[in-house]
Amino acid sequence: MSVNIQTIKDIRSYLTKELKNIYHEQELTALINIIIKTLLDTTKLHQIYDADYAIQYSQAERIIEICQELKSGKPVQYILGETMFYDCVIKVTPATLIPRPETEELVQLVLKENDGYKGNIIDFGTGSGCIAIALAANLPDSKITGIEISDEALNVAIKNAHLNNVTASFLKRDILNFDISSIPESGIIVSNPPYVRVSEKNLMNRNVLDFEPYQALFVNDDDPLIFYRAIISIAEKILLPEGNLYFEINEALGASMLNLMSESGFSNIAIFKDINGKERIIRGTKNG
Repeated sequence: MSVNIQTIKDIRSYLTKELKNIYHEQELTALINIIIKTLLDTTKLHQIYDADYAIQYSQAERIIEICQELKSGKPVQYILGETMFYDCVIKVTPATLIPRPETEELVQLVLKENDGYKGNIIDFGTGSGCIAIALAANLPDSKITGIEISDEALNVAIKNAHLNNVTASFLKRDILNFDISSIPESGIIVSNPPYVRVSEKNLMNRNVLDFEPYQALFVNDDDPLIFYRAIISIAEKILLPEGNLYFEINEALGASMLNLMSESGFSNIAIFKDINGKERIIRGTKNG
């Protein structure tokens, strides 16, 4: 190994030099902290910021590997195999989307409006299980079921539930050809389904297009609400009267979603903007 990396200070110096033209300074600092924390497998801040803390040769080699992968555009979450979501450690693979801050806002809204809820919750298109697991961690008396079509994603979700010591069930189902058997009636349904239109691909970053699962992101332009209509149809059968339905949505399709939910007989419909001021979440209540 030609690069001399022996301490935390060396890691910071090396990664800063190699990546400063790719990441903004604040983003790079946060990225380096995540890498060091994961590499050392520690939550102890004094280790992360101890400039003279000595690392092993194998760890130094891994730093160089991580750096090369970052230069290729691969997201750090996939490189490290995990990320944080609503104070939960979530393992991710190329079979699952990387959980995003906007989805944390979806979870936050569900928790805010359903404090102390003890009934059933269904999470459609659970992926890594991040929504289901965050809700289970914060509503321990509720019963969470995550629905997913991908076997690989289901395996990740099950592992994440164990990792975070929460109780949640995960079932393989096709939302577009749904079998409601063994699905309990629920007071809350939540979903972050695929909603990026194919025509919007040119607006996406390379690290998303090249590495994240296409089927979990994109829908055809001629029917961008296909998953929402399917989930609403399911909700008509299993959502309890006065139960709430929550969706993360495409910022450009808020009006269309408002119309869809209104035409489907939901009341108390509201759209919520995310931290960037974009219409990102919609909630509706099933009429009694």
